Amino acid sequence: MSKLSILASRSATLALLGVAALGLSACAGKDKPKADLAASQVTTIGVNSYLWRASLDALSFMPLLQADSSGGVIITDWYANPANPGERMKVTVSILDRDLRADALRVAASRQVAQGGTWVDAPVQAATVQKLEEIILTRARDLRRSAIEG
Repeated sequence: MSKLSILASRSATLALLGVAALGLSACAGKDKPKADLAASQVTTIGVNSYLWRASLDALSFMPLLQADSSGGVIITDWYANPANPGERMKVTVSILDRDLRADALRVAASRQVAQGGTWVDAPVQAATVQKLEEIILTRARDLRRSAIEG
């Protein structure tokens, strides 16, 4: 795991812990907080924290080039599956909103195949991007559900 991915992971974890700590401190008073602490807009990182964490989790097997929690952009480096070293992928995830909604997430992927000792661009199946979006959204919803029940 690269230093950048460790830092990104720790930053996201600290952000979630900070949100939890704020919620606990609010419980110290006589009045209960009016807002749901696990609401989709609770964030200290600039974008939806559940989508952010879920995106990092989903891409954890790939080396990260950039992880900007303020702008909501995660860019991976090229990753080649050891079982198929003649093909590699690169992924960019953009989180566009503070709400936990499907249209707040945009995933783009690039694919290259080895031909004659050089990498050549190749098409990415739309199903690949859709599946990754589904994985991220499902994980984000699970994280939110855990925060509500927790």
